[in-house]
Amino acid sequence: MLLHLKMEKLLRSKNLRVTPFRVAVLDVFSRYENAIDMALIEESVESFDRITLYRTIKTFIEKGLIHEIVMPGDIRKMALCKEDCGTHDHEHNHQHLHFRCDNCLEIFCLELKEFPKINYPKFKIHQLEIQGSGVCVNCR
Repeated sequence: MLLHLKMEKLLRSKNLRVTPFRVAVLDVFSRYENAIDMALIEESVESFDRITLYRTIKTFIEKGLIHEIVMPGDIRKMALCKEDCGTHDHEHNHQHLHFRCDNCLEIFCLELKEFPKINYPKFKIHQLEIQGSGVCVNCR
């Protein structure tokens, strides 16, 4: 019940209508520490219309609830955003490293103590993404 209320509050904070389906999708994300893929979401949500699910995911990305991670090999996963993400793709505030374990294939969002500052006066960088791969602590 507490988790349900937290999900409702999160939806309202992004000016989204609270529906049982949206709460259920957010609940799936909250159960996993690492990034998840669409197949896992589809397996976890009991009854759904595929179009509704894809629209919900798109809305969550646009509103700064989740962010999409695209790794080499066209591997696509998603993770919950921090509370300070904006409502457009370029306003997502992810100052972390996306790390893919070569062994278990999990994708982790790793916080960095200091995110690199890049200054190219001729370019306006909206978002900087750093990716890494190796072996996670669980697979060592």
